[in-house]
Amino acid sequence: MTLTPNFYKDRVCLNVLAGSKANAQAIWQAAEGHVLVGVLSKNYPSVASAIEDMREYAALIDNALSVGLGAGDPRQSAMVSAISGEVQPQHVNQVFTGVGASRALLGQSQTVVNGLVSPTGTPGMVKISTGPLSSQTPDAIVPVETAIAMLKDMGGSSIKYFPMGGLQAIDEFKAVAQACAQHDFWLEPTGGIDLENFEPILQIALDAGVSKIIPHIYSSIIDKQSGNTRPEDVKTLLAITKKCVG
Repeated sequence: MTLTPNFYKDRVCLNVLAGSKANAQAIWQAAEGHVLVGVLSKNYPSVASAIEDMREYAALIDNALSVGLGAGDPRQSAMVSAISGEVQPQHVNQVFTGVGASRALLGQSQTVVNGLVSPTGTPGMVKISTGPLSSQTPDAIVPVETAIAMLKDMGGSSIKYFPMGGLQAIDEFKAVAQACAQHDFWLEPTGGIDLENFEPILQIALDAGVSKIIPHIYSSIIDKQSGNTRPEDVKTLLAITKKCVG
């Protein structure tokens, strides 16, 4: 079982949501394997049912599975950790305070575990109080360098920067990208990314020198009728990635 994501030229791997197992396969093929396919823990009534179904997803896409929270919902943190420990996916989405639990239950260092931090309105500063309890308290705002060090302490692989609102927090995103490059940490821009703003967002991270980038593109490429991600849009994203990475 492959635990490491398939990065295009060792730099970029897309992250999109699957509406079904058939959709997951179509997405994976459209991205030529350079994708992590998100399945949300929030969609399951129990850990056991999620484990059973996600194993089936993983078998169809060479384990390119991304276990999701569901709109960054901190209440899903413990469920994501429990699922991930059993399924052993390539990618785990976590709130900041859930990273250590996920890494411990995984029992290995290869799976990517991100930690969710949020924009604050001030470049260079991020909000780390994104957990089940901490998200209900006054914001904990720290320098992005501190957030990276804390995530490394907990066994995290990357910053999930959410919600970006597309290009709205672009100056803050630049500062985060520079810090990730400087401290050799991976970056996952998330929130409001679409076919139009994907290229400038990706280019900022590449130009900053971030070693590995996992952009999340969700609702903008999902067909509202079927709930499936459009494979043709994934092909477009891959083409843009190839153009940017070279």
